[in-house]
Amino acid sequence: MTTNASLDEADDSARRASRVQAERTANLKPAYDFIVCGAGSSGSVVAGRLSQNPDVSVLLIEAGGGDEAEAVLDPSLWPANLGSERDWGFQAEPNRHLDGRSLPMSMGKGLGGGSSINVMVWARGHRSDWDFFAAEAGEEGWSYDSVLGIYRDIESWRGTPDPRYRGTSGPVWVQPAPDPSPIATAMLDAAAELGVPTFDHPNGAMMEGPGGAAISDVLVREGRRHSLFRAYVHPWLDRPNLTVATHATVRRVVIEGGRATGVEILRDGAVTTVHCRLEVILSLGAMHTPKVLMHSGVGDEAELGRFDIAVKQHLPGVGQNLQDHLSFGCIWEYREPLAPRNGGSEATLYWKSRPDMERPDLLFCQVEFPVPSDRTAARGAPAHGWTMFAGLAQPSSSGRVRLTGADPATPITIDANALSDPADMETAIRCVELCRELGAARAFQPFVTREAVPGPLSNGAMKQFVREAAVTYWHQSCTARMGRDAMSVVNGALEVYGVQGLRVADASIMPRVTTGNTQAPCAIIGERAARMIRAAHGV
Repeated sequence: MTTNASLDEADDSARRASRVQAERTANLKPAYDFIVCGAGSSGSVVAGRLSQNPDVSVLLIEAGGGDEAEAVLDPSLWPANLGSERDWGFQAEPNRHLDGRSLPMSMGKGLGGGSSINVMVWARGHRSDWDFFAAEAGEEGWSYDSVLGIYRDIESWRGTPDPRYRGTSGPVWVQPAPDPSPIATAMLDAAAELGVPTFDHPNGAMMEGPGGAAISDVLVREGRRHSLFRAYVHPWLDRPNLTVATHATVRRVVIEGGRATGVEILRDGAVTTVHCRLEVILSLGAMHTPKVLMHSGVGDEAELGRFDIAVKQHLPGVGQNLQDHLSFGCIWEYREPLAPRNGGSEATLYWKSRPDMERPDLLFCQVEFPVPSDRTAARGAPAHGWTMFAGLAQPSSSGRVRLTGADPATPITIDANALSDPADMETAIRCVELCRELGAARAFQPFVTREAVPGPLSNGAMKQFVREAAVTYWHQSCTARMGRDAMSVVNGALEVYGVQGLRVADASIMPRVTTGNTQAPCAIIGERAARMIRAAHGV
């Protein structure tokens, strides 16, 4: 139990650490051993792990600010972060496959990144994801069995003991959504009615086969968000060898003689260069990691040539292969309003669009309030209801991130290209059909009066609904993918091909987007990167 004395002690420690960091960042050193760019879900892990060795210096650079806002720390307020100063607020280009709609693509800007602004769901990914990563990389350390061991190492699991799958002494505080809403338990009962198996938690046996349903695992500790920054960095801000510089934007990596020697940053209106003795690690996410690479001269020579950027390394895959989970919200009206609990997302389901499949290709997150798209709101979303926020766990479509100018201050262009592959439309229709079957189950009858969106539709009208309903999960990934072919950007050790001393550690290295929310896989990417870096340098 947390006492008032322990809370006061923690507050005093946090204030001391804040003062120490303010002094360090006011006078940045000219060089550090490691520079980690981006304090999001992966970068926080990398910086926290590397700084465990007191003999090396670590600089963690973050474009956004701190994570003390109540909208960050209170799990119920996460929607207030979207569109705020803590959101990069990316907007995809108009998409002809979505009737010209331009989808907003939120991404965390601030300490913790997406783990500080988005839903706190902890979803490890499916066995097939990790085994695919291992095959693409030619590196067994990415396999499911290897990664399972890392998950056990890093978790502090607070649910029913399950030593085969769950760890209890790691930095990441994970628990089943506590005291879930009756609408969440009704979803599990509805799944069982349809023959979908249910599990005690979603991060074990459930993700080794065709899928199932369970109460979600969340990163919430004593009623407060426990982001990956809070897990890996915040308790150690007083380490003498760790500097965390906020409101500092990485413009480019300095590459000399085929080696990354530092980074150019914009801070307080001034552009400065900080040098690196050992490695630069890019953890800026699937939008800004390829952007910084290209502005550094690493990318497709034809793309760089459009803006006369000197080519340091021709890697045509930089910015390509953009993937994201696409969702189509189906909404039911409550008989009596039910207040959302635990951030409003407490039950999850993974299943397959065809019975012959061996792994799930559909992702369902129940949301305990109405979530229409900009278009489906006009169909009559109720004031009080719940949403099946469900979509494509393994999309076939992919897009691209491109530059708009040579100056790093210029924005990127995002061609999400969602639903461009006809197979995704067929899967989306089956996804919506399964949503409607779940919503019509007996388990929901005590709680709902009607299916408000979409209702019964002909095939042509259903396709139109899919185009109008499509929104993203904000799981952008795969734009600097790991592999061994000509379109790969990093190898199995996450080293950028052709540039020494430069690695990428974030969702952009995924060969394909993982099955489910991407926060937990990003923690694994950070852990794997830190372990390989420490081994490479003997630190």
